Amino acid sequence: MHNHRENPIPTLLYKAFVFGFGSLSLIYLVAPIVIAITMSFTSGQTLKYPPEGFSLRWYEALIDPVRSGTEHIAAGNSLKIAGLAVLGSLLFAVPATIGMARMRRSTVNALEPFLLAPLVLPSLVYGLAALIVANFVGFQPSLWLTVVGHVVVFGPLMYRAASVVAQGINPSLAEASTVMGATWYTTLRRVILPLLTPGILAGAFLVFIQSLDNVSVSLFLADAQTTVLPLRMFALIEESLDVRVAAMSGILIGLTLVVMLVARRVLAPSRQA
Repeated sequence: MHNHRENPIPTLLYKAFVFGFGSLSLIYLVAPIVIAITMSFTSGQTLKYPPEGFSLRWYEALIDPVRSGTEHIAAGNSLKIAGLAVLGSLLFAVPATIGMARMRRSTVNALEPFLLAPLVLPSLVYGLAALIVANFVGFQPSLWLTVVGHVVVFGPLMYRAASVVAQGINPSLAEASTVMGATWYTTLRRVILPLLTPGILAGAFLVFIQSLDNVSVSLFLADAQTTVLPLRMFALIEESLDVRVAAMSGILIGLTLVVMLVARRVLAPSRQA
């Protein structure tokens, strides 16, 4: 028998590329977050890195309803729009997922690109086009028009997350429920929806975060009274490099991490001892 020894050079190059490029990518992703959080604790008067001392003054200023009343309104509007966008996405994404799971693969391949098209279309282009169409049919920019725009643009995220889970569901489970005498509503409520729940929750998280952070669609479809948090943050940076922007970023980053950890805990498969 001949001993075949693998050439170590390609292996070393592969490891160097994977670990080296992976480390650089991780640093590139994490470094801005760390810098933004660090600047939010500065005792200085403006955004600057490294920060001048340590202080919680900007978080206190952000909580102050007198100084940051406009920011509170903007945050409330953003949370309202994001929550309504999640509900709107549920109304079409979940039925679409269940319906597509019952269709033939060829039909799904033909229809799915239309459902996922908003993910490919630049949201800035869609926001402008939606504004033109809304004016044409007599609708003015408003909070509700912004919600509809967010549902159209980000709703496919929920469909995609739910459809991935739906593909792993055994169709015989629903058939067995029907054979046992359950109505379609009972089968939907007791069999299909519980199995789809991980995908629905993952999609809801994606829609909520994307809607909360969106600028382009809100810029065109929100009216002057509907100030949203991302646009307010841009305005503060343009006006005075207000450090409260870093404090807002710190709060949003913290909330996102908490939600991700909770979601991972809830959606993680249970392990039997």
